Amino acid sequence: MGALLYREDMDDVRQRMRIWWHEGDFGRPVLQIAAPREEPLENIEVMPEPEGWVTHYSTLSFEYRVNLSARKCVNTHYMGEAVPCVAPNLAPNCLALYLGCHGVEMPDTVWCEPCIESPETARFEVDPENFYWQFTQRLAKEQLRLARGKFLVYFPDFIEGLDTLAAMRGTEELLCDLIERPEWVHSCMRQITDRYFYYYDILYDWFRDETGGSVFWLWGPGRTVKLQCDFSAMISAGMFAEFMGPVLTEMSSRISYALYHLDGPCALQHLDCLLSIPELQVIQWVPGAGVEQGWEKRWWPVYRRILEAGKRIFFDGTDSIEAMQAMKREFGADLNRFAMNIDARSKEHAEKLIGLF
Repeated sequence: MGALLYREDMDDVRQRMRIWWHEGDFGRPVLQIAAPREEPLENIEVMPEPEGWVTHYSTLSFEYRVNLSARKCVNTHYMGEAVPCVAPNLAPNCLALYLGCHGVEMPDTVWCEPCIESPETARFEVDPENFYWQFTQRLAKEQLRLARGKFLVYFPDFIEGLDTLAAMRGTEELLCDLIERPEWVHSCMRQITDRYFYYYDILYDWFRDETGGSVFWLWGPGRTVKLQCDFSAMISAGMFAEFMGPVLTEMSSRISYALYHLDGPCALQHLDCLLSIPELQVIQWVPGAGVEQGWEKRWWPVYRRILEAGKRIFFDGTDSIEAMQAMKREFGADLNRFAMNIDARSKEHAEKLIGLF
């Protein structure tokens, strides 16, 4: 009933993910494996890239964004628990755009120009006519039309809390604000959280599949969210607990399935705070550039801490058979509480990876 053209066994995927989220064990870790197809599943005309195009987030051409969406899944085998899906992303901080920032399109990303010159001028108002919100809705509706019976649509990367405020205020300015005007920062956190759910609730009603499930980096059997605070690499554990702890506690309590994107060794000092939040079920570990990758031994003690706290783990895996065998030897049945993103070199290699477990 819930089959998709690009994932005919989608009902089976949903069932395995329900088991995984609800502390069950379906016999192996979640493996979100993408493998290249030798031939596209559908032949969809490729539009020429518009002049000045630098990033897939771009608002330069609505028609080209629609064409990218239509073509995104046709060249990929979705294996394990991978879900074919697209998102109306405009930046890795869409909420800041909706609340007044201007997006500067750079190669492969979009930077948000700060829009709060002083605390007195700060505004966190919903503007139905905001260009970026209008573009998101327009693109999302067209993606939903294209997706019908083929793939799913998932949330743009809203981002929240201190990351959103840093985008709106400026990083250096916010670091000073945390010391000079902490009550103002707390007030901003309250307003940003409220606005987050205003936009989330609208798009969840659009994006949820026929079972009520939704995708925010992982498919969840209900309201699913990815939370983060990359800004946390620049502040102490105490400051993180004061300003982000309450935000994450509230947000994860208002969502059924919550994962936290923990990015880089400088952010590891906040792990104890994250593990203390009851409704935060999954920690996604991203080691960052220039250090050992997520499957390597350096991070195994971190994973032990997460598992001992009763949480689950999500990271970018590897298609190395040897590396996956090493993790299986180390973690045994506990590896079934992991989820991994893996790019496999072929469908046959993906099947070998799944067969390891």
